[in-house]
Amino acid sequence: MNKSAFLSLCKVLVDGGFLIETQNVSVKESVSLFLHVLAHNTKFRVLGGTYIRSIDTISRHFNLVLRAILKMTSTYIKCPETSQTHRWGYFTDCVGAIDGTHIYVTVPRSEQGRYRNRKQAITTNVLGVCDADKKFVYVLPG
Repeated sequence: MNKSAFLSLCKVLVDGGFLIETQNVSVKESVSLFLHVLAHNTKFRVLGGTYIRSIDTISRHFNLVLRAILKMTSTYIKCPETSQTHRWGYFTDCVGAIDGTHIYVTVPRSEQGRYRNRKQAITTNVLGVCDADKKFVYVLPG
């Protein structure tokens, strides 16, 4: 995420009333640590050293940002099962979603080299495509 996108996200969270600054932790720091956990699967204990915060503070602010993002979804993502009128933002003509993930697998030792990811875990990559009704329409394992 580039700097302008990060600052825009922080501004949307604050201006929309989804997230407020606390006495000791800024919105930018809260969003930063939230994104750090999501992007790198970093443990709170590791972030405690990086941000010089207690694990409790890291956990509390991660959950605050998570709740803010979840509250924000009704503003920016169209929910087909509701009849409410939403400001759908960037996803006006969205017909579905596509994403990939790594799934841990157990394979024979002789095959493990093919399944070792950049973090040295044994995983396989899976691509999934969903339609607007949140139903999988395509899955590509491996």
